[in-house]
Amino acid sequence: MAGPILERLNQSVAQSRVGKYFRLEGSGARRERVGSKFTTEIRAGLTTFVTMAYIISVNALIVMDSGGPCVCENAEDPVCLTDPAYNECLGTLKLDLITATAAIACISTLLMGLFANLPIGLAPGMGLNAYFTYTVIGFHGGNKIKYETALAAVFVEGLLFILLSFFGVRQWLARLIPQSIKIASGAGIGLYLCFIGMQTSAGIGLIGGDAATLVHLDGCDRDAKGVCIDGTHMRSPTTWIGIFGFILISILLTLRVKGSVLYGILAVSILSWIRGTDFTYFPYTPAGEASFDYFKKVVTFHPIQMTFAKMNFELDNHEIWIALITFLYVDIMDTTGTLYSMAKFGGYMYRNGDFDGSTAAFLCDASSITLGAVFGVPPVTAYIESGAGITEGGRTGLTSIFTAFLFFISLFFSPIFASFPPWATGPALIVVGSMMAKSVQSINWNYVGDAIPAFLTIALMPLSYSISYGLIAGIGTYAAINGSIYVLELVSGGRITPSDKDLKEHWNNEGFTIENVLPAWMQIIICKINGTAYVDPLDKMEEEDRLERELAARADAVDAKIEIDTHAAQPVLAPVEH
Repeated sequence: MAGPILERLNQSVAQSRVGKYFRLEGSGARRERVGSKFTTEIRAGLTTFVTMAYIISVNALIVMDSGGPCVCENAEDPVCLTDPAYNECLGTLKLDLITATAAIACISTLLMGLFANLPIGLAPGMGLNAYFTYTVIGFHGGNKIKYETALAAVFVEGLLFILLSFFGVRQWLARLIPQSIKIASGAGIGLYLCFIGMQTSAGIGLIGGDAATLVHLDGCDRDAKGVCIDGTHMRSPTTWIGIFGFILISILLTLRVKGSVLYGILAVSILSWIRGTDFTYFPYTPAGEASFDYFKKVVTFHPIQMTFAKMNFELDNHEIWIALITFLYVDIMDTTGTLYSMAKFGGYMYRNGDFDGSTAAFLCDASSITLGAVFGVPPVTAYIESGAGITEGGRTGLTSIFTAFLFFISLFFSPIFASFPPWATGPALIVVGSMMAKSVQSINWNYVGDAIPAFLTIALMPLSYSISYGLIAGIGTYAAINGSIYVLELVSGGRITPSDKDLKEHWNNEGFTIENVLPAWMQIIICKINGTAYVDPLDKMEEEDRLERELAARADAVDAKIEIDTHAAQPVLAPVEH
């Protein structure tokens, strides 16, 4: 009974103005998103939110270590570890940051859905928040740069991003990335997601640190200091219930159950909320009691008191400019890699290396960085966890809008949404990572100049724990190898050249046309000055693809007719009598 009702609802929404704006399948809009349905978008939005919800509490915990605007005046305890007044201030700061994180994730994800029509969630970036806290400001403000000054640097970085995006520089630079590296970034992000999902902080705790080998098989019990107890490897109950969640999601996906990822996350979370078990999220410890007391509140709202609009624009310290430049290039690489990989994964990437809503997506991301600084949080970025929603069928901005709605709800239900255990969301990241890794089959492995940079891109993302470093390694190696080959060909007059150069993929041969270099608004102005009509290059490509499909279909029909006529013309032989 529910099936026909949901189908009618999907058709009704698709044929409405909402469906046409978001290009749902069956809406009749230009460049419809194949397979997009209203109910699927809602489910995908919920999945993305549940997978990202950990950032609400994790970001607050990390940034709280900076001390924020709290002032330590204890001469005997320079970092105020035991100062009661300072710790009380930190408690208020943590609640402020929980509200700020949920609020900026809501606003930025809503912007992405409304204006870019992409199923991408945004929030303060993991990694960037650690750099912001421990490298720029220092533990409890231990470095020379203060929290307020660091926020000003993030604010300025966001403004620079807006300018780069508005004039198309950011999009143009992204399109110059070789195709093999773009494809490899998807697989690299998949391994990166898997690596995150296997760790303790945001995963099932299967992989841990090791002094000798950097990483090792973990899943062990830990003492009060968090150190792994010898002889307890693979005995952690939370690791095993995380493995159970992974197997559950995998089985449901194999059976084509809609909402598989979401069901797996919810199943493990609900089991982990039961007290008295070995894998409970609320053990009978001081930290567990505090978490459970917060969880029991269910509904609560904490207005921001200390972090809103605290920027200090006295940027007279050279270290703050180093931090600003670092934020800038890391954000460019991270967001570029994430957006293009999600576009490829979601199936809305075009052959010129662009995707629907790219300019709007970069502008939304840049604006969110500036807004985030106003709320008092580190740089906001696109989240690779959005792949979980795309796996559930999310294809349009409706996914992001529903994710944003849930972040808004979390402002009032943060005790619930901040209590999804990492071993509940970790399995989803591992599964999504496995699905993203399949893009490696599209890499040109036949030519060394394409294969090695692509491989380094894939390897460095999880190993350096950074999307940007993976892209830098891939692009740098690509330029070094292929640039050197080009110089050798010139110097030798073409006598020194790879014997299999014909296998090399063409490097962005559409990257330097006016259509690809200038943003759409500039092209429209130029067309008006010249008195010509503006045609969206993506519309042109879609029409060309449609004509190619029609020609291919006609050719197949002609071949089929010839085959039928040939069979019909063959004489029927009479049986031979003996």
